[in-house]
Amino acid sequence: MFILPLCLLQAQNEKPKGFFRKIGHLLNDIDTLYISPNKYNFAFMLENSNWYENYRFRTIGKEVPQTLRISPNMNYKLGAYFGWKWIFIGYSIDMKNLFSKNKVSDQRTEFALSLYSSIVGCDLYYRKSGNAFKLRNMSDFFPEGYSGKIDKNINGFSVDIAGLNAYWILNHKRFSYPAAYSQSTNQKRNAGSIIVGFSFSTHKINFDYEKLPIDVQTQLDDGLKFRKLTYSDYSLSAGYTYNWVFARNCLFNASLAPAIAYKRSKVNSEKTNYPALKNINFDLITRAGITYNNSKYFIGASLVMNTFGYRSDNFSMSNSFGTIRIYAGFNFFKKKEYRNKEN
Repeated sequence: MFILPLCLLQAQNEKPKGFFRKIGHLLNDIDTLYISPNKYNFAFMLENSNWYENYRFRTIGKEVPQTLRISPNMNYKLGAYFGWKWIFIGYSIDMKNLFSKNKVSDQRTEFALSLYSSIVGCDLYYRKSGNAFKLRNMSDFFPEGYSGKIDKNINGFSVDIAGLNAYWILNHKRFSYPAAYSQSTNQKRNAGSIIVGFSFSTHKINFDYEKLPIDVQTQLDDGLKFRKLTYSDYSLSAGYTYNWVFARNCLFNASLAPAIAYKRSKVNSEKTNYPALKNINFDLITRAGITYNNSKYFIGASLVMNTFGYRSDNFSMSNSFGTIRIYAGFNFFKKKEYRNKEN
C-alpha cells in the first residue's frame, strides 16, 4: 500500500470557516500571479515507481584501502491511485513478479507518506530491502590489486530504513513545491526559495561477510568484518530549490539541501572493541521533477534521493536510496467556486 497526500487543505480562495480551515488557509497562502490553486476535488493517476539503493564501504588507515560496492537490482512497480482533496491512496504491484516465470521470494517492503503544503511539508518513509543484494564491484583485492565489476549475488546483506524529512519553504507565496511533486497547484512564473529542514532516520544493516565469494573473504580487511550496524541519524539542512516554467503549463524543479548530521551508532563485530561511527557527518537530500499540468490533465516524472555519509576509525560508508516516479493522470469534479468559470 502506498499513500501520497496531494496537499493539505486547498483553501486559498475560500473564506476560512473553523479552526482547521484557518490553518489550511495559512499553510497555503499564495500569490496568484505566480501560482494557480487546484480547481478540482478528485484525481486519478497511474504511476510507475522505481526504487534505487546503493552502499559503498571503504577501509580507513591503510596504505591501499579496500572498497566494496553493494546494491540490489532496481525494482519496478506499477500502481493506480485515487485522490480526494489532500489524500491520494492506491495500490502498486511489482512488475518483475507479474511477468517473470521465476518469482522473487525475497519480497521488499516500502511505505511512503508525503505532505506538501505551500509553506511546510514532510516525507515519511519505511523501506525493508530484504537480502537480494549483489556485490557490484570492488577495488584493491588480490595480489595484483584487482579493481573492477563483479555483479555476484550475495545473500548476507539486508537493510531496514525508516525516517522523516520535514522542511519549510521561505518564499512560499511565490514558489510552489506541490506544483512539482503533487500536481495540486500550477506554477505560472519562475520562482525559487531557500529551503530549511530537519530529518530523522534509523538504519539497520546486517552484513554476513562469509556469504561473499571465498576469494574475497580470505583477503577482506578486518575493518570490514562487521556483522550488524545500527544507527540513528539526526540532521539539519539548508539549501535552495527553483521552479523553472520553461513553457506554458510545463515545469522543471531542482532542489539541493546539504545537511549536517549527528549520528548515534552501534556496531556488532567479531572484534571486541569495534569503534562506533563518528558523531558528526554530512548528508544530502536531492529532488528533481518535470511535469506538464494544464489543471485538468497532468503527466511527469520526479526523483527524490537521500544520501548519507559516515565513518568510523576502521571504515567509511556512504549509502544512497531514492525513488524515481513516472506518472500520468487527470483531475475531475471542479470545486464549487470554479464551476461557473471557463478556466
